[in-house]
Amino acid sequence: MKLWAVGALVVNAFVWGVSWWPLRQLQSAGLHPLWSTAIVYCFALVVVLSIKPKAWQGLLQHPQLWMLFFASGLTNVGFNWAVSISDVVRVLILFYLMPAWAVLLAWLLLRERPTRNALLRLLLAFIGVMVILLPINAESSTSTAIHFSFADSLALMGGFCFAFTNVLLKKLNNTPSESRMLAMFGGGAMLATLAGAAGITQGWVNAIPVISSNWVWLAGGLCVSFLVGNMALQYGASRLRSSTTSVVMLVEVAFGSLSAIALGAAVVDTRTLVGGLLIIVAAALAAFDN
Repeated sequence: MKLWAVGALVVNAFVWGVSWWPLRQLQSAGLHPLWSTAIVYCFALVVVLSIKPKAWQGLLQHPQLWMLFFASGLTNVGFNWAVSISDVVRVLILFYLMPAWAVLLAWLLLRERPTRNALLRLLLAFIGVMVILLPINAESSTSTAIHFSFADSLALMGGFCFAFTNVLLKKLNNTPSESRMLAMFGGGAMLATLAGAAGITQGWVNAIPVISSNWVWLAGGLCVSFLVGNMALQYGASRLRSSTTSVVMLVEVAFGSLSAIALGAAVVDTRTLVGGLLIIVAAALAAFDN
């Protein structure tokens, strides 16, 4: 049973880790990653409502689920957009600052006071971020200006909202599972659509292109892949300890990094490697800390 559960989590990690490639291919075909995200989660939303047509009632009975709606939606907007426009490895590393955010959010929302080890992990993770964002001038050995791009902000926001989503899932574990799923899918669909519409008015997002074979089949495959990935996550995470789940989730970084390097979508310099190692070690230590 545990082997199947771990395998399911690996499937989810693979889907998310290599999702940058179809998102970029769709972007090349004229479909902005916000529209890709909206299409994927509208599809998932239709599937959930067709199977559990009364799932929406949980949103009325448990208003706290609207927090999950927004947290999950912003997670997808941040991550999917970032991996489509920036170095994939850098985005994955900044996104996986998530365990550090989780310490702070659990302290605030769940009243889980962090241990000394948790605070040390938090410090380790933030040092890793500073190593990545504060490049060192080789000639003067002094810090230069922070290299902080729009994609970096999207990745950090996505990781923070992902941590918020996980904390909320724990806090709201007494709500119907289909309603939680509906909130998560609905948030991804709605916020990506709203962000895309706002982007059109500002001129930095293109309208959805005319349906053509150049992108519709790839979009359909992405829809099915994300749905399977989410189902795998639900199956695996519900059957394993959270510490085990956290360790397996780090496989996503490996899938994403290796695929991006192999296809020329990432350049790993020493600074990124060192900073990323610090963040991943902090995440792994968090997973093993019971």
